[in-house]
Amino acid sequence: MWDFEIGRSVSIMIRTWPFIVFRMIVYFGITLAYIVATGSGASVGYGVGHISTDPDGPLSFALWGGIVGIGVVSIALYWIREYILYVVKAGHIAVMVHLIDGRDVPNGQDQIAYAKDVVKERFAEANILFVLDQLVKGAIRAITGLIGGIATFLPIPGLGGLVAFINTVIRLSLTYVDEIILGYNIRINSSSPFETARQGVVLYAQNGKTMVKNAVWLAVIMWGVSFVIFLLMLAPAAAIMWLIPGQLGGWAFVLAILLAWAFKAAFIEPFAIACLMQVYFKTIEGQVPNAEWDQRLAEASSKFRELRDKALASFGGSRWTQPST
Repeated sequence: MWDFEIGRSVSIMIRTWPFIVFRMIVYFGITLAYIVATGSGASVGYGVGHISTDPDGPLSFALWGGIVGIGVVSIALYWIREYILYVVKAGHIAVMVHLIDGRDVPNGQDQIAYAKDVVKERFAEANILFVLDQLVKGAIRAITGLIGGIATFLPIPGLGGLVAFINTVIRLSLTYVDEIILGYNIRINSSSPFETARQGVVLYAQNGKTMVKNAVWLAVIMWGVSFVIFLLMLAPAAAIMWLIPGQLGGWAFVLAILLAWAFKAAFIEPFAIACLMQVYFKTIEGQVPNAEWDQRLAEASSKFRELRDKALASFGGSRWTQPST
């Protein structure tokens, strides 16, 4: 089945509890911002709607007011996305990498400060990490096609529709590959984050079948848990919407999705990342990046070519290095 240890991932989450709390504050804070903005927008729209001669004016204006509120918060999140990646995600991954390697990390709030120093040492500025993250995400999209997707596991003729569907599932399961590569980037002692990311992507591709198999299993587990959380979030979401003027019951569904997303981002995502990093670090142990895969990725992905160009332009970008353990 899968190659990760669920108990070990849970243990890592427990030991990184300061970051779990930090993620809760950030992501549930974002959800609260959406709720407040939606409620305020709907309330203002509902009031303005009474000016209209249309009998459905209040409800219509309330609906548009809620949409505007969501849009405002979404724009704000767009501008702080680099900070969230730099401090919340990268910091948590840095601590998890050290725990997977058996290194000690501070406990309590010192853990967050410690992680920020680790990330700052690897990526001096948030925008560097953000650019790197976007390039890796773009490069990863080419991997599913290059490894042949599910067709490599089920070489049975006449299953075109099923194969296409399962390949879609595989693509969705690759959500956290950029976090895994970030973990590799933090783990290896390299002078160039772009070069290390290039190596990490190539190592992932040349071990694609193993990684995709585990990613699919984990995705199934996560989707099941996320759906249960969504159902549990419907009740509080409906209670919140009851306080908002107008018959806007449909917004309860949207808020349930937001609450489920916050729970997933705070708890489920770090668990998934810990599981996949276990598999990745174990699988690539002793391996070196394959030059043939490097070329195949460069031919298939413009983002990987851009990543490789940045790696070659940086110090140490012309040579391959093995991961340190």
